[in-house]
Amino acid sequence: MSPADSPGSGGPPDASARARKWWTLGVVCVGTFMLLLDVTIVNVALPSIQRSLKSSFSDLQWVVDAYALTLAAFLLTAGSLADRLGRQRVFLIGLVVFTASSALCGLAGDPLFLNLARGAQGTGGAMMFATSLALLGQEFHGRDRGTAFGVWGGTLGAAVAVGPLVGGLLTQGLGWEAIFYLNVPIGVLCLYATATRLTNIRGQEGAIDWPGLVTFSAALFMLVFALVRGNDEGWSSALILGLVIGAVVLLIVFFVIEWRSDHPMLDLALFRKPTFAGAAIVAFTLSASLFALFLYMTLWIQGILQFSPLQAGVRFLPSTLLAFVVSPIGGRLSTRVPLRLLLTVGLALVGVALLLNTGVSSSSGWTALLAGFIVSGVGVGLVNPALASAAIGVVKPEESGMASGINSTFRQVGIATGIAALGAVFQHLIRSRVAAAPVARALGGHVRQFADAISSGATKQALSHVMPVSARAGLHHLAASSFATALDRVFLIGGIVALAGAALAAVLVRDRELVGAQAGEPPEPAPGPAARPAPAGSATTDGPAPGTDRARGGARPA
Repeated sequence: MSPADSPGSGGPPDASARARKWWTLGVVCVGTFMLLLDVTIVNVALPSIQRSLKSSFSDLQWVVDAYALTLAAFLLTAGSLADRLGRQRVFLIGLVVFTASSALCGLAGDPLFLNLARGAQGTGGAMMFATSLALLGQEFHGRDRGTAFGVWGGTLGAAVAVGPLVGGLLTQGLGWEAIFYLNVPIGVLCLYATATRLTNIRGQEGAIDWPGLVTFSAALFMLVFALVRGNDEGWSSALILGLVIGAVVLLIVFFVIEWRSDHPMLDLALFRKPTFAGAAIVAFTLSASLFALFLYMTLWIQGILQFSPLQAGVRFLPSTLLAFVVSPIGGRLSTRVPLRLLLTVGLALVGVALLLNTGVSSSSGWTALLAGFIVSGVGVGLVNPALASAAIGVVKPEESGMASGINSTFRQVGIATGIAALGAVFQHLIRSRVAAAPVARALGGHVRQFADAISSGATKQALSHVMPVSARAGLHHLAASSFATALDRVFLIGGIVALAGAALAAVLVRDRELVGAQAGEPPEPAPGPAARPAPAGSATTDGPAPGTDRARGGARPA
């Protein structure tokens, strides 16, 4: 922090406020980039993790789902906590947790330790993700807000764009552990900038909704666990039925708790606004379709087509780079074009892209996905900034933390349930096709193990143990055709999910529901030195950043 910006320096408030908002944008974008990078970067490293830690298909699902699950479980609590304790403070705590757990992920020596560390990572990521839009919303207004959301949307695209490439480079050059160690120096730099440059703004007052947190987290975990284990345990088994019934009961209890609570972490009244409900549906269906399918596309490109991690990362670039390029354009359009149009068209393009990917076969090369990659990149670029605008544009500024958390929760619930549900279909199709193939007789009593090796991208290792050697060519063809058939089916399901989300967005999203802050009205200023304590629902600043009321000696401490 320079002397001119330091607390009590008496620098011009307007200049310091302008500097603060750009620092906020920079820190939020870097933090968001880092936590989203850990979704895309991990996908490319999964085959290497499988070989190193001897992971099963379920283990690989949990590498992604443990992160997405805790992100989803804690986003709502983190969002409402940020409204009460302050957005900067919660973002800072999230950075600490995320950075420390990233180091633990790199130290993992078995799948269980890795997945537990990934869960801790998701908890820190939830605190960061839930506050990202709220931090931007408190600093940017009017057309500047559209610009900021465009940059933030571009950051989402950049994380998707460079994630597979960076993951491939690090995994191939240094090992899969490096993808997690990368977060440590970046996290430390973000910690310093967050502590010294951002301001802390609180909105609502009230207690944390612990009953809501416990019931929602438990319900989501039980549902995902049932979907992941359904094929192995049997869908009619007591365990799976018990988990599904328990998840439904806990979700009902959760909604009752939220309806009756004075300070709910999920304000059900927000869903009375069709635009808010539409934005939540778009977030869920985008993640449950396209983003959930990245796992299976990666396993096909590396496990079946035998590309290296770096080569796989390069082949994702047509989609990811287009998302990065189109997102800033989408951000500028979001201030001029109806959000309903951007969300509907963007998500429809994603659905079309996934349908274009159907038709893959055992003889297909990676270019069979090229048209879909291109169309999906454009679609994601249009959806992300418009979704950010819609998510917090329909609520009052003091509720932006909750609104941001809800929208991000639907994203992560979509990824977690999408991977688990599509994985259940995917694994079942491969097992059925392998079991019915005459050539599988050469496997003796190991048919199921071979099918699971195909699912987890370990076909090459499994084939190396097959005897006689003469059976390997036929089994390799069986593996490729089984994987392609299952991939084709989940592409079809994903495309239908995305198109259904686009149709609902067209019906529900209404731009006239956006509140004054979205139209350019700044929030009320924080109370000065002589002000009385702010009532619940008013925004106050108490952070250490330059240009804040506290820097001028006026804000009350948290």
